[in-house]
Amino acid sequence: AGGGMTKKTATVLVTDDDPDLRDILRSILEPQGFHVFEAGDGEAALEAIRTRRPDLLILDYSMPRLDGPSVCRTLKQDLLLRHIPVIMLTGRGEVQDKVAGIDAGADDYLVKPFEPQELLARVRMALRRTAQELEANPLTTLPGNVSIEKEIESRLAAKEPIAVCYADLDRFKAFNDHYGFERGDQAIKHTAQVLLDAVKHCGQRSDFIGHIGGDDFIVVASPERADAICQDIIRQFDATIPTLYDEEDQAKGFLLHTDRQGNPLKVGFLTISIAVVTNLERPLTHLGQIAAIGAELKSYAKRFDKSLYVKDQRKIP
Repeated sequence: AGGGMTKKTATVLVTDDDPDLRDILRSILEPQGFHVFEAGDGEAALEAIRTRRPDLLILDYSMPRLDGPSVCRTLKQDLLLRHIPVIMLTGRGEVQDKVAGIDAGADDYLVKPFEPQELLARVRMALRRTAQELEANPLTTLPGNVSIEKEIESRLAAKEPIAVCYADLDRFKAFNDHYGFERGDQAIKHTAQVLLDAVKHCGQRSDFIGHIGGDDFIVVASPERADAICQDIIRQFDATIPTLYDEEDQAKGFLLHTDRQGNPLKVGFLTISIAVVTNLERPLTHLGQIAAIGAELKSYAKRFDKSLYVKDQRKIP
């Protein structure tokens, strides 16, 4: 939803070492229906964010213990927090601060003193933009299709080596039909966590994880780490997925499921299939081409009754 973000009460974390300024910000935001919580410096802000994730962050540029740009850089390196929009407040109207703030990953900046209306406009704009970009999967809070496309296109433009890994679950529909949507949602959240962990263990900071929708995910990584990431995903997924099943089903090792026609079916546990498309052997030029190769590899991977990943090995004829 385009403006959906401001309709539900958006929470704003105000971080400044000046309590008067925090009061001013609170007095501007709260009457407009925003939920405000505060931190007195950068360290405190990071602690607060980890316990309670805000929809938007207002950060003062210069603070003790950890200044605005440092907080910003730390957030941008965290896959789950890097999408929180940041508005940086700079005291001196110095170009230097603005540049440093934007370099650190701030989405916008305001020079103090600011007009209340200006602040509100910037806050609403940042929230709206994030809502559109994330079109977030509310379930996993991973970035959605707009962000995924941007990410892949910018990497293609940079002509760097790239591995695009498409992952989805096998037999998810039967699992969902059998146990209901809530358990299905749990399986999807669980998969997102497995992907995040695998990228943390085996990938790089610049790797990207997106949620295409349903049980479809994407990981964009460097080709030399892709194998390790996929192996880690499969190992973790297969080791942990049985915990999502009822005890008697765990013991059996399958679901006794009735299909739409009323026939009893034995359905094996959920597995994960991953298709890896790289530009090592041939150039990748656009998203459609990557998706087409991915779909072809995926249908091949699905023929096997287990978690596995397949890589695009073909060279250009």
